[in-house]
Amino acid sequence: MQKRMCWLPNFGEENGQKILHLQIDAHESWRPYTTFPQFSVPDYRIPGGSKGMATFQKLLKEGWEVVSSF
Repeated sequence: MQKRMCWLPNFGEENGQKILHLQIDAHESWRPYTTFPQFSVPDYRIPGGSKGMATFQKLLKEGWEVVSSF
Protein backbone atom coordinates (compact mmCIF):
# COMPACT_ATOMS: atom_id res chain seq x y z
CA MET A 1 0.00 0.00 0.00
CA GLN A 2 1.13 3.48 -0.78
CA LYS A 3 1.53 5.91 2.09
CA ARG A 4 -1.51 8.18 2.36
CA MET A 5 -2.44 11.56 3.84
CA CYS A 6 -5.76 13.23 4.55
CA TRP A 7 -7.10 16.38 6.24
CA LEU A 8 -9.26 15.37 9.20
CA PRO A 9 -10.71 17.26 12.17
CA ASN A 10 -8.42 17.67 15.14
CA PHE A 11 -10.71 16.47 17.90
CA GLY A 12 -8.76 18.41 20.52
CA GLU A 13 -9.60 21.74 18.86
CA GLU A 14 -12.83 23.53 19.66
CA ASN A 15 -13.12 25.15 16.24
CA GLY A 16 -12.94 21.80 14.43
CA GLN A 17 -9.93 22.88 12.38
CA LYS A 18 -8.65 20.09 10.17
CA ILE A 19 -5.04 18.98 10.47
CA LEU A 20 -2.98 16.61 8.39
CA HIS A 21 -3.31 12.92 9.25
CA LEU A 22 -1.11 10.13 7.91
CA GLN A 23 -1.58 6.44 7.30
CA ILE A 24 1.49 4.36 6.49
CA ASP A 25 -0.18 0.94 6.37
CA ALA A 26 -3.71 -0.18 5.46
CA HIS A 27 -4.29 -1.94 8.79
CA GLU A 28 -3.37 1.16 10.81
CA SER A 29 -5.71 4.00 11.72
CA TRP A 30 -5.23 7.60 10.64
CA ARG A 31 -2.97 9.52 13.04
CA PRO A 32 -2.00 13.21 13.24
CA TYR A 33 1.16 14.05 11.36
CA THR A 34 2.82 15.13 14.60
CA THR A 35 2.95 11.48 15.71
CA PHE A 36 5.33 10.77 12.82
CA PRO A 37 8.51 12.74 13.53
CA GLN A 38 10.31 10.80 10.80
CA PHE A 39 8.01 12.38 8.17
CA SER A 40 6.91 15.73 9.61
CA VAL A 41 8.63 19.07 9.23
CA PRO A 42 8.05 22.30 11.22
CA ASP A 43 4.86 24.20 10.38
CA TYR A 44 4.90 27.59 8.69
CA ARG A 45 4.48 30.50 11.09
CA ILE A 46 1.37 31.92 9.48
CA PRO A 47 -1.44 32.95 11.84
CA GLY A 48 -4.48 30.80 11.13
CA GLY A 49 -2.52 28.59 8.74
CA SER A 50 -3.31 24.90 8.34
CA LYS A 51 -1.46 22.65 10.73
CA GLY A 52 0.60 20.28 8.65
CA MET A 53 0.78 22.25 5.40
CA ALA A 54 4.59 22.16 5.26
CA THR A 55 4.56 18.40 5.87
CA PHE A 56 1.78 17.97 3.27
CA GLN A 57 3.84 19.75 0.62
CA LYS A 58 6.95 17.72 1.46
CA LEU A 59 5.14 14.38 1.35
CA LEU A 60 3.25 15.29 -1.82
CA LYS A 61 6.59 15.81 -3.56
CA GLU A 62 7.68 12.40 -2.26
CA GLY A 63 4.69 10.73 -3.94
CA TRP A 64 2.32 10.18 -1.01
CA GLU A 65 -1.31 9.62 -2.00
CA VAL A 66 -3.85 12.30 -1.05
CA VAL A 67 -7.22 10.99 0.16
CA SER A 68 -10.22 13.32 0.31
CA SER A 69 -11.72 13.98 3.72
CA PHE A 70 -14.63 11.78 4.69
